[in-house]
Amino acid sequence: MDVDDAIDPPSAFRKRATLTSDPRERFSNEWPEAWDAAGDLLDWFESYDAVLDNGTPPFKWFEGGKLNASHECLDRHLDERKNRLAIRWEGQLGETRTYTYLDLHREVNEFAAALREHGVETDDVVTLYLPVVPELVVGMLACARLGAPHNVVSAGFSADALATRMERADSRFLVTCDGYYRRGDAVNQKRRADNARLGIDHDLEATIVVERLGNTRLGTDQYDYDQLLAANAGCEVEPVTRDSMETLFLIYTSGTTGEPKSVTHTTGGYLAHVAWTARNVLDIKSTDTYWCSADIGWITGHSYIVYGPLALGTTTVLYEGTADHLRKDRLFSIIERNAVDVLYTAPTAIRSFMKWGGEYPARHDLSSLRLLGTVGKPIDPRAWKWYYRHIGGESCPVVDTWWQTETGAILVSTLPGIDAMKPGSAGPPLPGIDVAVVGPDGDKRPAGERGMLAVRTPWPGMPQELAAATDWGASAAAGDEWRYIAGDEAVADDDGYIRLLGRMDDAITVANQRIGIAEIESAVVSVEGVAEAAVVGVGRSTRETAVYAYVNPATQQAADDALYEAVIAAVEEAIGPAASPDRVVFTPELPKTRSGKIMRRLLESVANDEDYGDLSALRNPEVVGELDSNKDGLSDK
Repeated sequence: MDVDDAIDPPSAFRKRATLTSDPRERFSNEWPEAWDAAGDLLDWFESYDAVLDNGTPPFKWFEGGKLNASHECLDRHLDERKNRLAIRWEGQLGETRTYTYLDLHREVNEFAAALREHGVETDDVVTLYLPVVPELVVGMLACARLGAPHNVVSAGFSADALATRMERADSRFLVTCDGYYRRGDAVNQKRRADNARLGIDHDLEATIVVERLGNTRLGTDQYDYDQLLAANAGCEVEPVTRDSMETLFLIYTSGTTGEPKSVTHTTGGYLAHVAWTARNVLDIKSTDTYWCSADIGWITGHSYIVYGPLALGTTTVLYEGTADHLRKDRLFSIIERNAVDVLYTAPTAIRSFMKWGGEYPARHDLSSLRLLGTVGKPIDPRAWKWYYRHIGGESCPVVDTWWQTETGAILVSTLPGIDAMKPGSAGPPLPGIDVAVVGPDGDKRPAGERGMLAVRTPWPGMPQELAAATDWGASAAAGDEWRYIAGDEAVADDDGYIRLLGRMDDAITVANQRIGIAEIESAVVSVEGVAEAAVVGVGRSTRETAVYAYVNPATQQAADDALYEAVIAAVEEAIGPAASPDRVVFTPELPKTRSGKIMRRLLESVANDEDYGDLSALRNPEVVGELDSNKDGLSDK
């Protein structure tokens, strides 16, 4: 991307940005000590001895520091903002609930007392299997208060997935609900949880059930959440002092890039990193109403719905439903009603908004918005510009953030009050973070040359596994510089801005060329009239892989030969004839998980006439029949 494509932050935003002076020089000259700027955002019970005690593994961030994450998110705010809203919750059926910081503090203490009463002790793993409801936040903070790591499993996961994650975590305590609503339909969550119990080798000591649908039937060692709160009304639990490097939570990767793996995040380093990035990248202020539209079951929800915003004392919005439930302007009505200042959402959601049309955000007053963010898959320039124009009114900077479950917090992004934005590029590495595009030998690639994304120095939010350099491609061999190979392909420009090209394993071999799926998809969605696209490879005998493009046309766009020809031409112009799709399948929707990720595994199964497998996490199961009936698509090859 050329320098000419850069867009400066709006001047009005720059004047009131949280971070107005560039800290990169200090981080460069005083690394790692400069990370004390993150540590200073927390209220330590005991001060740390050093920001980073060792330049080689095992890395120990804020060694000697003592704190408690529940105290950081609640207790320390009570003197100044006990009556300020901590949570605004919007239910899928239109219900609303609010919690002040004092309300949340009380319920967290009562639930922590209940958990302790039923046997939860320090370092016991508690599994939370709940949708996006306030009780999930309460459960996370109650566990943190007790020094008991939480293990959140997305509510959309199947009984088998829950059992696997509880088994691996050796978790003997479960918090779930009787059910929840998905696109208006009631889902029997407790039945899934009960089925999962049958697949766990060890016994559970207690299951606590939140009533959401009003039909709770309790079995042996099962307890009603509201009754437990009533029995512990007014109880206060002293927050357990935790060492900076002790575990705050376990979380599993999504499994979209391979077998799900457990990631163990620490208390001090993780919390300092998410607080610093929430403040300086997302520009969250304690006076804000902030909304991250992710599922709390994923790391985005942990870091930027719960811990980051609440550590800063802001109001965080929770929404149980999907962006288009009941009507396509639901998300925009929530922004208007709650006067949201900062919106952090996924490119898949933005492309859906594009498909529906600009008239939906235009119906609502979105002038409260000050900053926009994107997280998840790379965002293509066309979607970026639509987001900037139609949601932000060209007055809100857009931070395109790169990070992972394994990193805990943002590593690559522009600083919104300082850096120019380049649509399609995430930005430079954050201050104090050494991220580079490297080749197989670990050497940095020249600007414009694709390679692997590597993190070459430790960072505060790194998990215990990487701090010890025990897993995931972290190199710490004698004579080698430590680095973490993130599994993404990328290219950097002359200004150091990084453009993500997709996962290294999200590539297909066509005519002896290795081509990234994200590159083909980006070319397809650049076509006027295309809302979203997903590309998969299909095995065949004449060459290594056939390219199937599943294309979701924009509203009122005909799925015809003209659109097909435009898709083919766009791919051939951007990449070359070898990448041209062998088949283009038009579909009114792409299959997505509840968190909004496209389920490419299902598309591959459809294309290859294979069994579809477990579809319990699919948000829109009705699309399966449509895909199956249209799987032949269009082709001239």
